[in-house]
Amino acid sequence: MNLARNVLAFGSVGWPEMLIILIIALLIFGRRLPEVARSLGKSLSEFKKGMNETKDDIEKKMSSEDKNQSTSEKKD
Repeated sequence: MNLARNVLAFGSVGWPEMLIILIIALLIFGRRLPEVARSLGKSLSEFKKGMNETKDDIEKKMSSEDKNQSTSEKKD
C-alpha cells in the first residue's frame, strides 16, 4: 500500500518539471529546434488538409446517394 502511494505521488507533471523538460529539449535540439517545429507544423497542416478532403469526399458521396435514392423513389 505504501508503494502504491509513492507511485501515485509521481503522477502529475507541474510547471517546474515542464521547464526542465523544455531546457533539456533546447540542449538536445539546439539550433535544429525551429526546423523540427516547422516540419511538425507542416505535417500537421497536411494531415488536416487530408482529413478535410476525406470529409468532403464522404459528404459528396452521401449527398449523391441521397439524390439517387430520392430519384428512384419518385420513379416508383
